[in-house]
Amino acid sequence: MNKIESMLVSIINKYPALPIVIAYSGGVDSQVLLHALAKLSQQQCIKNPISVCHVNHGLSVNAQTWQQFAKQQCKSLNLPLVICSVNVKAQKQQSLEALARDARYSALKQLSDEKSLIITGHHSNDQSETFLLALKRGSGLKGLSAMSAAISLGKHNLIRPLLSVSRKEIEDYAINDGLSWIEDESNKDIAFDRNFIRKNIMPLLSERWPSINDTINRSAAHCFEGQELLDELAEQDLAKAKLTNTSLQVSLLIEFSKARFNNLVRFFLSKHNCLMPSTEQLTQLRMQLLANDDKNPAVKVGDHYLRRYKQTLQLTAEFKDISDWWQVIDLSLNEQRLTLPDNLGNLTLLNFHNSHGSQESQNSSEGTDGQYISFPTTAQQVTLRFSHDNPKCLPDYRQHSRSLKKILQELNIAPWQRKRLAFLYYDDILVAVIGHFVCQDYLPKGKELCLFISK
Repeated sequence: MNKIESMLVSIINKYPALPIVIAYSGGVDSQVLLHALAKLSQQQCIKNPISVCHVNHGLSVNAQTWQQFAKQQCKSLNLPLVICSVNVKAQKQQSLEALARDARYSALKQLSDEKSLIITGHHSNDQSETFLLALKRGSGLKGLSAMSAAISLGKHNLIRPLLSVSRKEIEDYAINDGLSWIEDESNKDIAFDRNFIRKNIMPLLSERWPSINDTINRSAAHCFEGQELLDELAEQDLAKAKLTNTSLQVSLLIEFSKARFNNLVRFFLSKHNCLMPSTEQLTQLRMQLLANDDKNPAVKVGDHYLRRYKQTLQLTAEFKDISDWWQVIDLSLNEQRLTLPDNLGNLTLLNFHNSHGSQESQNSSEGTDGQYISFPTTAQQVTLRFSHDNPKCLPDYRQHSRSLKKILQELNIAPWQRKRLAFLYYDDILVAVIGHFVCQDYLPKGKELCLFISK
């Protein structure tokens, strides 16, 4: 048993109960992985059931040829093959390689409902290239850690058992076993950064320093250890500063040093699978936390926002402008379900006979799962909107009327959430703010037909 096979056995035996899925492209590294695992399975050195997944990205004119090659190889080894076709479209400011990788991992993640061990053929040269790509981008320790030997991919475990094996060792294995493999023509295009590093930079470095591949891998491992320590510190800081799953306490954040603040924010965002902020964005965020209390600054990071409200820093999605959305409610229907815009969920509306009288429904915002509202007249149009002209209103819990803006401030509703509140109108009169209050003039009085709204 050679080095590659021994390494596969020692690593896979740590996961004896998990079925194996080989991520197979047909290139030399995945070809060696496929044949080595098939041999080990036949020899009963590993007993995990094995299947193969080939992802067709559709980016090459040869994509169908490669797919056919995958079918032939798996048939010859009597291994089941799943073909996943993905649609990769070029996007601004994103490399095609990264988009293809994300699409590939997404396909692998959804491959099976059963927890599996997904195995890729990444090797030490891939690791060096990834390190140099991260260095070129100015990445911190996390980026310079390059690829992890094992990560979670949804419910699955993804492992890279050949990270300590060189490309030459893999090619030698393939030649000695008489294997054939496919060559992706895009690997020759040095317009791609990884290919430029592979074709032009690494040979030059290796000529000067023959062991450079090993030393780069060692540096990546040191960076990984350093990142683990930073994560441990961030975990402790997060436990102190965390208010909710998506909010942090500003008074504690501003006490941290700049480095510790940056580390915590990055860690917090990573917990929510957010794009990592730049150094400039982190500097801006730290300054915004010191803004006057009457300000509500926000910093955009990818498709999320970090927003300060009073003494909290809150992570939110990037919301759409829904101020023009409105819908007429047809109350001839005894029951209806409305879908609100921008992922705000659903509302259920019932024509409800209030048999308990006014005492039961005086306060519609407390102690119930919905709101009871006096039924409109037949002449009134009932609409649901996300905009208002700041009318004066008297909520069910108040003794005096006040402008709607002031009332929403009293309720401690963050400014961005005020734009996402559904308002119920009879004609152009505000009747209720869904989920918060009913105006007193529209509380059911006695045993009468009323409207019941619940989320």
